Amino acid sequence: MEDPRANDLVIITGASKGVGRATVIALIRQHGAQVLAISRDGAALGTLMDECRGGPGTLEAVAIDLSAPNCADEVRSAVAGRKVRALVHNAGHLLSRRMGEHTPADLGHLFHVNVVAPLLVSQTLADALAGDPPGHIVHIGSMGGFQDSVKFPGLVGYSASKAALACVAQCLAEEFKERGIRSNCLALGSVDTDMLRAAFPGFRSPTTAGEMGAFVAEFALHGHKLFNGKVLPVASTTP
Repeated sequence: MEDPRANDLVIITGASKGVGRATVIALIRQHGAQVLAISRDGAALGTLMDECRGGPGTLEAVAIDLSAPNCADEVRSAVAGRKVRALVHNAGHLLSRRMGEHTPADLGHLFHVNVVAPLLVSQTLADALAGDPPGHIVHIGSMGGFQDSVKFPGLVGYSASKAALACVAQCLAEEFKERGIRSNCLALGSVDTDMLRAAFPGFRSPTTAGEMGAFVAEFALHGHKLFNGKVLPVASTTP
């Protein structure tokens, strides 16, 4: 049966590298999706556009800094009134600090990018996501923010922000349950990305960005059929 939302947009934030970039590529090449890729790195988005040429999906890219106060309005302008099939909140900021070195400015920036911006963008795009079949909001969390998981020194701010994002995902499932919008969080374990290597120098994950991106793409398109308001660990290892 043909999906009535097959031509609706799939939006990926943090699309210029790592899992976000791999998710875009999987959506374009494996699923023929219509993708809007968002990142603050315009040059990297340009190389992503080149890599995805030839489809079968189509890719638009727009440079938006999610740390900016008006980021949600900029995303809405890029969507330009179109329907949204899935919104993947992949953009994230890593903060590694020893105790005694945290500052209000650092923590404010961290929580804005990792928690506040996803909430504001979801709120702004609610009308575009609503419908039947439901739109799907996917929050890319971390095992660091998963309850009772192993925690690591230096990452209290990052892990706390990802725990907050997981709670946002569950709350939005309730907030939007009458509007035809599903919301879930994928708590990722280790993936071989620049962010992981920055957090854990010398550690090499057996899971590639391409493998995780393919999983996230599939889940964004179809996971809402089986899950809503869930925080799902997706981890073969944690450092």
